[in-house]
Amino acid sequence: MSEGPQPLASLVNTRGVVVCCGTGGVGKTTVAAVIALEAARRGRRTVVVTIDPAKRLADALGLEGLTNDPALIHAHDEGEGELWAMMLDTKSTFDALVAHYAPDARQAASILENRFYRNIAGALSGTQEYMAMEKLYELHEEGRFDLIVVDTPPSRNALDFLDAPRRLTRFLDNRLFRLLMMPTRAYLKAVNVATQTFLRAVSRVIGTEVVQDAVAFFQAFEGMEDGFRQRALHVRTLLSDPETAFVLVASPRRDAVDEAMFFARKLAESDIGIEALVVNRMHPRFGRGRSEADRARAHTLDGTDLGRLFANLADFRNIADGEEAHVEALVARVAPAPAVRVPFLGDDVHDLDGLAQVAGYMFAG
Repeated sequence: MSEGPQPLASLVNTRGVVVCCGTGGVGKTTVAAVIALEAARRGRRTVVVTIDPAKRLADALGLEGLTNDPALIHAHDEGEGELWAMMLDTKSTFDALVAHYAPDARQAASILENRFYRNIAGALSGTQEYMAMEKLYELHEEGRFDLIVVDTPPSRNALDFLDAPRRLTRFLDNRLFRLLMMPTRAYLKAVNVATQTFLRAVSRVIGTEVVQDAVAFFQAFEGMEDGFRQRALHVRTLLSDPETAFVLVASPRRDAVDEAMFFARKLAESDIGIEALVVNRMHPRFGRGRSEADRARAHTLDGTDLGRLFANLADFRNIADGEEAHVEALVARVAPAPAVRVPFLGDDVHDLDGLAQVAGYMFAG
């Protein structure tokens, strides 16, 4: 993608898209919001987009909720920067896409009112991920924002997010899709008869009404495939563009590190480099001493308040050493990308002040 990994501050200052990815429960949504807030603080017009249907982004921003349209959260007092936020609504995005590619309002209405379409618009596997790509591309093409920060679903679903444009292209080229389109294309009577035989067989399994709705949907969809296919290709190009950066978020838990290693390998297989690693919720180490020495001192002072404090310090240093050992391989795996460590905080992040506190660790120095 880019010429080489850069510190987080450089990404915030120069990139047009930052994709935050990682497993669930590691603070990925918070990291995405912090990156967006920092970009706004530096004078950029920024939007943070969450694909996760949970309210984590709204909670992190101290809001009741978000919609499918960007909402202004904060305008920085000292510059022109702005922070905007939104949460993906899959069906609304799909509806807008249909309206965009339909040749006229009548065809768009026939699709949007179709029962088969209404059933698949929000429930079909991969639809959410593809619509997220569509929303990213839409925001990028509008040119309203200097930086778009994307908070993806948990890592293995985020792979679907990254592969969604390619999967849509494969679907449009699939034999079954072409077979369902054939009743609308009567240029080969023999093939059309075979298709009708196939549909009658399917009707006996899932019901005639369902099949009729599906055929009506594909009839209405005719002529729109090229628009969807070209859009998918443009989205894939955006993901591999040098202005797009991927930030991997993890925690020192062993399972989270394993998931992050898996995701790093998958990105590498797609020739996508990780520009930065953020390891969240790490225990601080409290100095350069060794836990064994602290434990010995605690034993010497056994029964005293100072002895108990040394025992507690030894425990914390053991935890910190263990966490560092867990993330060591991950840090090496993403090198030379910079690794940023964010310590445990006393409270959950639920407003802009909390995000600013995390930013102090992520962008220190």
